[in-house]
Amino acid sequence: MPERTRDTPDASDNEERTDGYVPLRSYGAIGDGRTVALIARDGRIDWLPIPSMDSPPVFASIVDAEHGGHVALRPVADDATVSREYIAGTNVLVTTWTTSSGTVTVTDAMVTGVAGRLPWAEVARCVQGVDGTVEMEWAVVPGTLLNTAEPKRLDTANGTVIGIDGVTIAIVEHGFDPVHDDGPRFSGRFDAEEGSKHILSIVGTHDEPIFMPRPESALAAMDRTIANWKSWSEEFSYDGPWAEAVQRSALALKLLIFSPTGAIAAAPTTSLPEDRRGGKNWDYRFAWVRDLSYTVHALTRFGLREETHAAVSWMMRTIAEHDETMPIFYALDGSKTDDVEERDVPGWNGIGPVTIGNRAGNQLQLGVWGDVFEILRQYVRAGNVLDRKSAAVLQDLADDACHRWPEADSGMWELEDTQHYVTSKIGCWQALDAAVELHDAGMIDGPREKWIENRELIEDWVSENGWNEELGHYVMYPGTDALDTSILLHAMSAFDRGPRMESTIRAIEEQLQQGPLVYRYSGMDVEESPFVACSFWLAAALACVGRVDDAHSLMDDMVAQANDVGLFSEMLSAEDGAFMGNIPQGLSHLALIQAALTIEEVSGAESGSGSGSADADGDEARDAE
Repeated sequence: MPERTRDTPDASDNEERTDGYVPLRSYGAIGDGRTVALIARDGRIDWLPIPSMDSPPVFASIVDAEHGGHVALRPVADDATVSREYIAGTNVLVTTWTTSSGTVTVTDAMVTGVAGRLPWAEVARCVQGVDGTVEMEWAVVPGTLLNTAEPKRLDTANGTVIGIDGVTIAIVEHGFDPVHDDGPRFSGRFDAEEGSKHILSIVGTHDEPIFMPRPESALAAMDRTIANWKSWSEEFSYDGPWAEAVQRSALALKLLIFSPTGAIAAAPTTSLPEDRRGGKNWDYRFAWVRDLSYTVHALTRFGLREETHAAVSWMMRTIAEHDETMPIFYALDGSKTDDVEERDVPGWNGIGPVTIGNRAGNQLQLGVWGDVFEILRQYVRAGNVLDRKSAAVLQDLADDACHRWPEADSGMWELEDTQHYVTSKIGCWQALDAAVELHDAGMIDGPREKWIENRELIEDWVSENGWNEELGHYVMYPGTDALDTSILLHAMSAFDRGPRMESTIRAIEEQLQQGPLVYRYSGMDVEESPFVACSFWLAAALACVGRVDDAHSLMDDMVAQANDVGLFSEMLSAEDGAFMGNIPQGLSHLALIQAALTIEEVSGAESGSGSGSADADGDEARDAE
């Protein structure tokens, strides 16, 4: 096997299953550019939608232990200990099992083809004996598509397959005999000896014929997949601080890029709870414009051209197709929906509900204007040129920002309580600031002076309504004393890197921070867990106001909060550091990358050894207010 990255297992990940569930920290992820599988430390695949991330999950025991379905593979022995790691530069996961009788490795991948992503989904699980003899047990148990269908067995001349609604599953194995079957369920045991190789492949399609790979070709497919990932990683360019964590985050984001369209999913899962009390269980298998904005910045910085262009093109094409309103998120195929359905399944650890869909799509969120324009600003700064249709769409959006910024909205956090959220206004400021820059670069036409006038009006509004002199910090909206960590994003956007931002940062540290963890806004400590991205935003903002040593310290503390294979969920419990929310969470990994890049740029600017951030100096007039 190729060289692998160093493994640093977390003792908390060794917890046994309770009522069929494991801690969310236990999961690693593999994927193929269309769908993602989650694998627990005990060797079970507990989540896999087919054929796409947003398809119904054939294996979903992460939210329904009894009927959700899974693929199990582990030693029979009770004394087995486990460690795991990704092969360096890949999303191929290697688990090492050690028992009193021997050692064995299991290499898991969603395999790719000669020309890239396969037209079907295929998980390969390769078992290799290292020393001694290890008896292994396995099972393939298809689920009920979240209690909506019943799996059926179909015996054919070319092999047995499983049908669940429109999904067809085939099991192709080599050396896994004897096989014990019970209707659509399959299981067995075998011995892994020194030098032995066994392969289990799970192949899936939806409403189309199914390809049955030859077992003897599975090892070659695994090697090809590893080589494909390594080839992609060789194009990745970053050698700054926290390089290993940054690269793992980039690889996690690569899993979330939906290659058929270029959209980027917020997460590949639904309904993993944000708190043990339940209720806040959302479907994140959609493409948020905000996340895409941060991703484009990161991908551009890393020199990854194809993904950047695909994401930008998908966004502009999709906005043009739905020009009646500013987007918040879309389905991965570019369609819009606000339908939400609840499934009659228990949820992870019995914490429901389990939902399909998301209701926030029709909200007004003014900050999205800034996200869209920032994507295109970064794209142009990287040396690219806008087409005329995209330029016309942006001109209209800039005019919309001028007309709509005085309105109340739902804010970045998609709240039902509409208010004049301060960071929403600054998002419109960011949009107009970028519009002027794109105009001056010859990329878009439009009323430049109008954009400048409204940009200045927003600055005045924030100074008069968003700043509370008595409290000494920016407030969430006028008339409240609540803090909102999304203000930290506008240290990075350079709206303010002066005394007011520094004072607000200290208030956030005092009121919203618990250890390295940070809540989203005031009052959230009684509703949900701290939000991972907020901690990384705080680290970046600390660097922006000159507290570089504190930024480094917080980054070190937060990078250490990842699980044993470097992944983050959406939230971390303030009680015990347990993962909460959907996993892997794109925004968490984006924030890590964003913070690392910001700290590196600010540190380089201060030392004179780097170019610094393009907006590192900010606006002195605003800073002095």
